[in-house]
Parts: sequence; structure tokens; C-alpha cells
Amino acid sequence: QVQLVESGGGLVQAGGSLRLSCAASGRTFSSYPMGWFRQAPGKEREFVAAISWSATRTHYADSVKGRFTISRDNAKNTAYLQMNSLKPEDTAVYYCAARSGGNYVYISISEYAYWGQGTQVTVSS
Repeated sequence: QVQLVESGGGLVQAGGSLRLSCAASGRTFSSYPMGWFRQAPGKEREFVAAISWSATRTHYADSVKGRFTISRDNAKNTAYLQMNSLKPEDTAVYYCAARSGGNYVYISISEYAYWGQGTQVTVSS
């Protein structure tokens, strides 16, 4: 069982930056591929970024490519999402997710078994 806790959300002006963190419990974090998703009001949850357990592979949604960076520190059981050049359309609740098994990047909600409670990111224009 894995528990995930996100932090780092907040209110930022357009063009600003935030770094989200996802702290995981459990000694096997280093073997879990991780992902970040977001859900805006009235919209479905969507993929943002993913990273393999070894951090050798990453993948991004087209809407954030070049602006967001996913990373992880397995020694700290923590994954990160660095968000730069934020836009109002990035406003959403951001969720981190983990799955056990596989050393690839996974972009579908159904591929993840564990989810955090979410952290709100609001970008003002």
C-alpha cells in the first residue's frame, strides 16, 4: 500500500512558477512509476506528466511540454512537478499518482492504483 501527499500548490500570477511535491510512504517507492494529473472545474481529469521508476523516461502532455518538468528523488520518496511560465488555463487541482510494476511511463488514469488527495493551483491573469 502506498500513500501519497501533494503539496506546493497555491495562487500565482500568469508567467510565474510553482513546484509541486508528492511525498510517498512505503519502502518500495523507488520501484513505482509516477504521474501527475490535473482536473479543472467542470472538466475531466487529464494527464500532465509521467516518469519511470528509474527516472530514465519522462513524458508530457503537449499542453505543458517545455514548461513543466517532472522529476523524482527516490532517496526522499518524493516526486516533483516544476511548473514554469504558468498560464490561467493551468488552473486545476493537481494529483500525483503511483503504480506498482513496470519501468515505463504511463499516461492513462486507469494505469495508476494509488492517488493523492490533490493540491489546488490557481493562475491569475
